[in-house]
Amino acid sequence: MPYIKVRDGEPFEKAFKRFTKSCEKAGLMAEIRKHQRYEKPSEARKRKSNIARRKMRKLQAALNHRR
Repeated sequence: MPYIKVRDGEPFEKAFKRFTKSCEKAGLMAEIRKHQRYEKPSEARKRKSNIARRKMRKLQAALNHRR
């Protein structure tokens, strides 16, 4: 769980902004969004397949660019 120490004389808005940035950096917001609704197993497989496909396409493009 991310946490921050509020500095002396620091406004609440600035401390809150630092906290939200640390939450995003830790991947907390993405995890919350992922669990907001139920994902059927078939949808999860499809999503993971699409991610893998994009990753391979990007890797192939990088390899072809080097040649």
